[in-house]
Amino acid sequence: MILILVLYFLQATQGSVKPFVNFNAKHDAEVLRKAMKGIGTDEDAILMLLAARSNAQRQEIKAAYKKAFGKDLVKDLRSELGGKLEDLIVALMFPSTIYDAHELHKAIKGVGTEDQVLIEILASRTCDEMKDIAKAYKKEYGSKLEKDIMGDTSGHYQRLLLILAQVLVANLRSVCSLIVFQELFAAGEEKFGTDEDKFINILGNRSAEHLRRVFDAYKKIAGCDIEESIKDECTGNLEALLLAVVKCAKSVSGYFAESVRESMRRAGTDDETLIRIMVSRSERDMLDVRAMYKKKYGESLYSTIQEDTEGDYQKALLYLCGGND
Repeated sequence: MILILVLYFLQATQGSVKPFVNFNAKHDAEVLRKAMKGIGTDEDAILMLLAARSNAQRQEIKAAYKKAFGKDLVKDLRSELGGKLEDLIVALMFPSTIYDAHELHKAIKGVGTEDQVLIEILASRTCDEMKDIAKAYKKEYGSKLEKDIMGDTSGHYQRLLLILAQVLVANLRSVCSLIVFQELFAAGEEKFGTDEDKFINILGNRSAEHLRRVFDAYKKIAGCDIEESIKDECTGNLEALLLAVVKCAKSVSGYFAESVRESMRRAGTDDETLIRIMVSRSERDMLDVRAMYKKKYGESLYSTIQEDTEGDYQKALLYLCGGND
């Protein structure tokens, strides 16, 4: 029992945002109201408070604000803030599961499909998280996530998305890694043309722990990483999704370190991706993402955010980052 509690504590502390110790929802609601009342808005007070509260505490603040002032806190925040800071603060106010559902719905139902969002969320969330997201999606939007994916995608890419969305992860840890490797090798490197179905069945229906053993066996016998074979054998969205699944099986925090780097190091900052990652990982594993970022790129995530952003938006991102490594 002690070991379980220790492991839980260690896991829980990997987020950069933790529950505020002396939390008082009514007091926080009053501070926010004061920051938005009258001429001008105190952006500092808003971002410093909300970035320092856990998601569950923010939901209590919303309820306390409604009770005390009869107003919707998120609507007031939208009316008082603007630009990227508004986008970030509003994102923080979503319950985490509903935020993922919201991002998926926007990616599917907006103008064109935002495949990067589908790939990021479906490849990185745990089975339990995906179950909760699917329920939230149905409740919020009145349709099934799987159905909307089917209406907006096609082919092998669609099939793997559906496997991930429906959480059809078979418990196949007892299957010999060598046998699975031989199937993967036969599907790609060993033959002319690619058996995409085999890649999808194996990468979509194995646990991360089992896949890591398969990847090790693959590299020993094939002489290359599985990622290299996927790049050689697949293209487009299917390639991107397969690579994301492999990277997340190896290290979710490593995958997000790479993704957040790409959001800031391409021509022009991809603020939508930057916000989504910083918000969604802040209570999950931001400390791990920071450590992997420093290891991969030789500089801190904090310093990259400082270089790439500015103003109150930058301040809020740095609060979520949680420190300079």
